[in-house]
Amino acid sequence: MLRAAWRCSVAAALGLHAAAALAQGLRGELPPALRFGVLPIGGAVESRENWTVLLNDLSRALGRPVSVLSVSSYESLEQAIGRNEVDFALLSAKLALDAVSQRRMNVLAQVTRHEGAPDHRAVLLTRTAPPFNTLQELLARPERWRLARGDSRSVSGFMVPQLELFLPHGIAMETRFKSEIVDTHQATALAVANGDADVATNNTTDFERFRRQFPAEAARLQVIWESKPTPPALFVVRSDHPPALQKKLQAFLVGYGRGKGPGADAEREVLKSLHASLGYAAADNSALLPAAALEYQLARQRALNAKWVSPEARAGRLERIERSHAEQVRMLHGFR
Repeated sequence: MLRAAWRCSVAAALGLHAAAALAQGLRGELPPALRFGVLPIGGAVESRENWTVLLNDLSRALGRPVSVLSVSSYESLEQAIGRNEVDFALLSAKLALDAVSQRRMNVLAQVTRHEGAPDHRAVLLTRTAPPFNTLQELLARPERWRLARGDSRSVSGFMVPQLELFLPHGIAMETRFKSEIVDTHQATALAVANGDADVATNNTTDFERFRRQFPAEAARLQVIWESKPTPPALFVVRSDHPPALQKKLQAFLVGYGRGKGPGADAEREVLKSLHASLGYAAADNSALLPAAALEYQLARQRALNAKWVSPEARAGRLERIERSHAEQVRMLHGFR
């Protein structure tokens, strides 16, 4: 009887040890958090809060934690991607193009807001009251105006206004204005509304968000110029992640808000809050071709507007731009 009791005790002890070892093993095998990178709309905290629900849903779908890296600038996010501190991200078309061109990231999906043609456009904002409040005055004497703009890697905050409006009128945004503020879309709109700047670059989506958050300040502003539709923001994932994980991420994004019932209704409300009312569409690296064309056109326009020591120097620069663009297009199509 004592021997039987001893055997039971040993068995129980072994069982507890095995359970502890199993638990420790399971803890060791728990996958690390997926790190999601996002540019700040108003501030880092606000951006994190905006994504909380969707990322919690993603965490449950993948069975692993998801964390958020919200930074203060395009440069900070670009550097974090370069240091492999971001696993997947929602990026402007230009940032996504750079990440994919460096073979750090692959495109998973793109934002879809409305049926048909994309509605996301760059805009210029001024106050409704004089003295500086018309496009004609802006183009006639830019040196009298104080500019608030986005980072040079911002499609709507810099690249599109530069290409479609300013360079064709012989105006380089970086040098022709009286002064400039470089900040987020929310901050540039506030700068004009509060009298710290005369004109701001912005976009239709973020100005819509601004109207809801700052109705009194928005009432002081008007749109004096609007661009053609711009390339949409894109989700990208680190190219060295397993294909199975990349497919799971893509399936989650594309399927979010597509179902029926209360759960899908709640997901659609989340998408509305993120200004992606129709959710996300599957995409690959070829979705960056419009961004590549925009970058090419901007580089070419700058070369044509610049002063050169000789026609040969300008021709050489234009030839390098053509060659670089052709290589980029081949890469985005999947050709080596």
